[in-house]
Amino acid sequence: MARRVEQKAAARQRIAAQLAAQQAAERRRRLLLAVGAVVLVVVIVGGLVTIRLVGGGKKTATGPTGAADSALMTALTSIPESTFSAVGSAGVTVAPSAINNAPALTDNGKPKVLYIGAEYCPFCAAERWPVTVALMRFGTFSGLGTTHSAAADIHPNTPTLSFHGATYTSQYLAFTGVETTTNEPEGNSYKALDTPTAADQQTLQTYDNPPYVDKDSAGSIPFIDLGNKFVGSGATYDPDLLAGKTQQQVADALKDPSSPIAKAVIGSANVYTAAICKLTNNQPANVCSSAAVTAAAGKLGAAKA
Repeated sequence: MARRVEQKAAARQRIAAQLAAQQAAERRRRLLLAVGAVVLVVVIVGGLVTIRLVGGGKKTATGPTGAADSALMTALTSIPESTFSAVGSAGVTVAPSAINNAPALTDNGKPKVLYIGAEYCPFCAAERWPVTVALMRFGTFSGLGTTHSAAADIHPNTPTLSFHGATYTSQYLAFTGVETTTNEPEGNSYKALDTPTAADQQTLQTYDNPPYVDKDSAGSIPFIDLGNKFVGSGATYDPDLLAGKTQQQVADALKDPSSPIAKAVIGSANVYTAAICKLTNNQPANVCSSAAVTAAAGKLGAAKA
């Protein structure tokens, strides 16, 4: 039994190390958001040049690009509570960390969740799934899009959703999703899409840096700020889990608690849900008082400062 526990711990450490290495590569292409402008910085060194020239092992784009259709939305909004409970959060190795003594991040009197990413970014592609699933437990989306990460990048064509043009409605919280670029190359960068407000840009510049995130994660996308109470930078699971799938296949897999996709996405969604519950005073009660969400709160990281 002890050996089995050690093997599981070693496996979790390998996954975390792999994600860290992959996200380090992504940081070479991270966004530098200057006042009044969004600039995508691409560092062209060694392997990155090769990725640009040969496409990093291109795969055929999976799934549609455009508005999320009714079948996809139905799949995302009908995940059984039993699936959230069965998956839990035991397999989650990366989670948002607490922020101490920061002014509350709000919008029209409601606690605000801020996401900043880009459509080309494979780690953003992975993370939109649990962020969306968690937010759907507190409200509804309209105008949610579908897309995939860039073909000429690591984890090419990762199927995903897009917050560009989407509207979120909730009695409990507000959400802003910013997709700064498309997945379409333009020179050494990608075509510009959304521009953060000055306030959102300031939030990114403040909290996507030490001491709020690890030095190695500074400047990474996706960036997720949960009411200035918790912050995450980078993906919480390996985008390779989604390789070769369509958006519909990913959404359908979320209902099967034994599927690797559900274990990763639902596990992280439970942790995001636990963080959001701390913003909403544990409302709605049927979500925030569930055993899975209560347990997931233990996965949230301690403040780094």
